Order: sequence, then C-alpha cells, then structure tokens
Amino acid sequence: MKIAITGKGGVGKTTFAATLARLYADEGRPVLAADADLDANLGLALGFDEEELDKILPITKMRQLVQERTGADEFNKIFKLNPRVDDIPDKYAKKCNGVKLLVLGTVETGGSGCVCPEHVMLKRIINHLMLRSEDVVILDMEAGLEHLGRGTTSGMDAFIVVIEPGARSVQTYRNVKRLADDLGVKQVFVVANKVRDAHDEEFVRSKIPEEDLLGLIHYNTEVIDADRNGSSPYDYSPTAVLEIRSIKERLEHLS
Repeated sequence: MKIAITGKGGVGKTTFAATLARLYADEGRPVLAADADLDANLGLALGFDEEELDKILPITKMRQLVQERTGADEFNKIFKLNPRVDDIPDKYAKKCNGVKLLVLGTVETGGSGCVCPEHVMLKRIINHLMLRSEDVVILDMEAGLEHLGRGTTSGMDAFIVVIEPGARSVQTYRNVKRLADDLGVKQVFVVANKVRDAHDEEFVRSKIPEEDLLGLIHYNTEVIDADRNGSSPYDYSPTAVLEIRSIKERLEHLS
C-alpha cells in the first residue's frame, strides 16, 4: 500500500497520516512514513522526541548530498535527472513506535513546473519508495496542490484527501481528483475530519460520493491536548484511533 495524504493546511492530515502509520505498524507491518511538508511535524505526531527531531535535516536541505548525487553546484547548472537514491531511506530514516520516518522536505522555489536538483531528488526518492514492495508507505504531503503539479506523487496507489466540513475543503478534493486523474492515479478517497454534529455529517455526505468517502473523524479535544503536549494522538485519543482504524479497514476493502 502506497498512500499520499493531502489537503488544505490545518485540516488534520498529519494527525491522520501518523495514526494510520502506527495502526499498520502495530500489525507488525514494515511502515515508512515520509514527511514532504515544508512545515514538517509528522515526527511529533508519530511520537518522536522534540530534541531528536531538531537534529533531523530534511533531505532537500542536505545541499552536499544533493550536489553529490545530482552533480549540480553553483558553477555547474547541468545535473543528473536520474541520481542514485536507493540507499537514502534506510540510511536517513529514523524509527519510533515501529514506524520509520523519512523527512524529505519540499521544494520552496519555482512554480508547478520547477525542475531543479532538489526537485529531481525528491521525485526520485518518492518513486523509489513505490518500489519498496514490502513496506506500507505513507506520504504526508505539503498543504495545497503544488506537489501534484510537479508530479512527485504520480506513482501512488491512492490519494487520501483530508477535508473539513466546508465548501473550500470540498473544492480541494475536487481539484485533487482532477489532477490525480491526469497523473494516472485512479483512487482518490476522502476522510472528513473535525466533524462536529449531524449537520456536518450530512453536509459531507451530500458533497462527497459514497464510493470516495472512507469515513469521518469527529471533533475531539483529546487530539488537541496531544498536540499541545507534543505527543502522538495515537497515545492520547482512543476515540480517534478507533475511528481511523475503521477508515483503514474500509480503505483496505476498497483497494
């Protein structure tokens, strides 16, 4: 299973990605969770210690590594489009609670058509992760749709769009579905987070096709408490874990 988690900023995609990763790890599955968000905080949601995370440099920020693998530097603007990356996941991933975390970072410069050494490295690493047949790979993407424009997630089995019960989140889902189809990714699912009541639930079900909706995660102060304490929601909220486990089971059934 190779899954990209996406959505607007603040909708709870990192909480969902981390909990899903830990559920798979608890089954004894090898899990690699890749953080491709500029504001990387997947590690905290997985249960890593803050001091340990402060020592991790995102791959796209490792200038010497990028230069070595692509051959690019300030004097050489010609670089390899197929750099070696097969050793990077095992060499740079850190493990906690049964989940390997690889902090990828993202490309901050250029537009949707950016072709730069960092982008080449990012795309090659993600493509390589698709070849790790024994691993469950969960990719926590940056907010927005820029990564879809760059095509860095074209090898995923499925996209899961985390939304809130609101028109803007629904529009994000529709845009992701359109762009994913262009990339050849046919499975685009939705998880509705921060659902407060029956009105929110009715709104979501009226806007999202039944075959795309994996499930609902209700508004939960325990998840907020976990974030405030810098802890994994998996260890703080049995209710959220139960809801996400149900979503995981539906995902496996539909896939």
